[in-house]
Amino acid sequence: MSSMNIAIPLHVLSVVIWVGGMFFAYVALRPAAVSVLEPPLRLRLWTEVFGRFFPWVWACVILILGSGYWMIFSVYGGMGALALHVHIMFSLGLVMMLVFFYVYFLPYRALKRATAGEDWPAGGKALGSIRRLIGFNLALGMLTVIVSTGGVYWNLAALTE
Repeated sequence: MSSMNIAIPLHVLSVVIWVGGMFFAYVALRPAAVSVLEPPLRLRLWTEVFGRFFPWVWACVILILGSGYWMIFSVYGGMGALALHVHIMFSLGLVMMLVFFYVYFLPYRALKRATAGEDWPAGGKALGSIRRLIGFNLALGMLTVIVSTGGVYWNLAALTE
């Protein structure tokens, strides 16, 4: 059994959990919460949801980076051997991680503080920031999936000639 039999499924499963979680939260949970919950309950709900989802995102980030770097350096022989679409996937993934780190350490902490202190305007501001950044990250995540799965079939090398 090749170690790629472990690395690829871990990599893809981590992406599915992260991007799928953002899709569910943004497309299904958010509109439902807005339609049935008053702002204080909505802010409490999101604080709880993120408190459960973000540890999974941390695990996904670690697994994506670990499996990705392992494949790049152990299987493909380094960054220079990668196809252009893999470089694009890698770059988009890094941007997504940086956006997540920002969300986690700034607006999410502000949301937790505001919710604990029942400062609903501050909580709403923090949640609005998180919503916009998750929307951005969701778009990047879907683009990354498209590039990573379709890029092998594109003639991206022709673009650089």
